[in-house]
Amino acid sequence: MLKQRLTTALVLIPIALVAIFWLPLDWFAWVIGVVLVLAAWEWSPLMGVKHAPGRILYCLFTGSLIGILGWFTPIHSIWTETGIQPSVLYPVIIGSLWWLLAIFMIFNFPKSRCVWARSRIFVGVFGVLILVPAWAALMALRALNYEQSMYFGSFTVLYVFALVWAADVGAYFAGKKFGKHKLMPEVSPGKTKEGFVGGLVLSICVMAFVAFLIDVPRSLLLSFFLMSIATAVVSVFGDLNESMFKRCAGVKDSGSLLPGHGGILDRIDSLTSALPIFLVGYLWLIHSPLSMNG
Repeated sequence: MLKQRLTTALVLIPIALVAIFWLPLDWFAWVIGVVLVLAAWEWSPLMGVKHAPGRILYCLFTGSLIGILGWFTPIHSIWTETGIQPSVLYPVIIGSLWWLLAIFMIFNFPKSRCVWARSRIFVGVFGVLILVPAWAALMALRALNYEQSMYFGSFTVLYVFALVWAADVGAYFAGKKFGKHKLMPEVSPGKTKEGFVGGLVLSICVMAFVAFLIDVPRSLLLSFFLMSIATAVVSVFGDLNESMFKRCAGVKDSGSLLPGHGGILDRIDSLTSALPIFLVGYLWLIHSPLSMNG
């Protein structure tokens, strides 16, 4: 299993880097949109929709919402001199509020199951609240300061990815080596408290390295670390959230496309929670209109 995970990671990471740094903004938006539509295909069985027509309809609905959002706010015009377009900001805020609700449901599982267990619609709405805000947040981060530097947004996106990857890798190895106490056994029996701490420690190492590398001003250091720690912590709940719904649906993996990793949704679940939270934290704690003018 570890060998498969490493092999798949060695293939996926270069592809991700090429997409983040090489693809033009418009192409990047399309590619990420396709990835999230595929994730919607994998989410539909968690709603109890297992036949192809229903799954296709759900993918079309999710893809249409992403397309409408992109139509009204092209990626080149997401940021203005005064900030971010409301048409992008509001979905991201809604997505962040959804994650607060999701964390509450995770802590209260299995009691919280009664909220959605009897309704496919609820689970379908939850899927939309996971995928569409993630697309909006990722596009906003990729387009950040694009007029001043083509790659500023690329490095910002890479930083978020690095935080999530560090939390995942650190949790995996710390859990294997030291894991004795279950984190949330009713949601995900394999995760341990030691793994959670190990993932957070490795994420903090990434934060410290980046803060030193780019010389974050002292006045912003606290904000930088608060924003980053919140992102790393919430990314864990992105994984737990999918585990919770898979457990209710009796599904082990969302798909089998990626050897050792399951499906696409299994690989991006942590990112879907991290991206909106990071963007909201950035807007709240760090961003200022002056930064848009160089």
